[in-house]
Amino acid sequence: MPAGGSAPGPAVAEDVPTQAEGTQPSPVSVPQPSQPAKTFFGLAQDARRHDSRPVFNDDYVARFPEDPYGQETAPNARAYRVYVEEAVAYDENMVGQSRDGLDVMLVFAGLFSAVVTSFLVQVSQNLQADFSEMSALLLHDLLVVQLAMADGGTVNVTTPSINPAEKFDPDAIDVWINGLWVVSLVTSLVVALAAVLVKQWLHRYMTFPSGTPGLRSHIRQFRFMGLEKWRVRIIIGMLPIIMHISLMLFFAGLALF
Repeated sequence: MPAGGSAPGPAVAEDVPTQAEGTQPSPVSVPQPSQPAKTFFGLAQDARRHDSRPVFNDDYVARFPEDPYGQETAPNARAYRVYVEEAVAYDENMVGQSRDGLDVMLVFAGLFSAVVTSFLVQVSQNLQADFSEMSALLLHDLLVVQLAMADGGTVNVTTPSINPAEKFDPDAIDVWINGLWVVSLVTSLVVALAAVLVKQWLHRYMTFPSGTPGLRSHIRQFRFMGLEKWRVRIIIGMLPIIMHISLMLFFAGLALF
């Protein structure tokens, strides 16, 4: 102890927070920069407003609650409601694809038939005698006789250049061209007619009357069985093949033309 001095007092501990052993330091919150709002040409947009996707409820029990006891075959039974919803989704997919193909086929068959008809009108004249050419030949013979008579000479004309009463025989190449193009025109018209009929069948197939799920499911099943019985989907699949045959016949006749 120094002389003349007072004894030092106890050291006063400063109020400093200490960290207990084994504890993690508390995270320090750092302010995050605010996200810029989505804009469209300078206008704020709410992304939720543009989300137009349908909300599909995949809860089977909530969509189709169980039937009360003894009502399993009622007109509004669960089985009918499930059948109607599944059948509508299946039919829309099937008929939608078929309608798109039929529309294209119908337009193409109509335009192709018009083209073949214009060619056929021209070449069909080769199957009969050309009376304008016949008249020109007969007038030429008559002019030769008149010129000879005017000069005082004699002309021995026993037979004319052409006989109008003679049977006309067309060339074999003309017969082949006309035959190929006629068959091509007929097949394209058959495709167009079949496309119209199938479109009417599909329209009738998708038209359901209002009523209970039981009634609608019975009508749908009846029409689906008729669709399968008449092989409508096979007919739709055959139409492009027939159209290709019509095109090949037309090009074959065009090569001979």
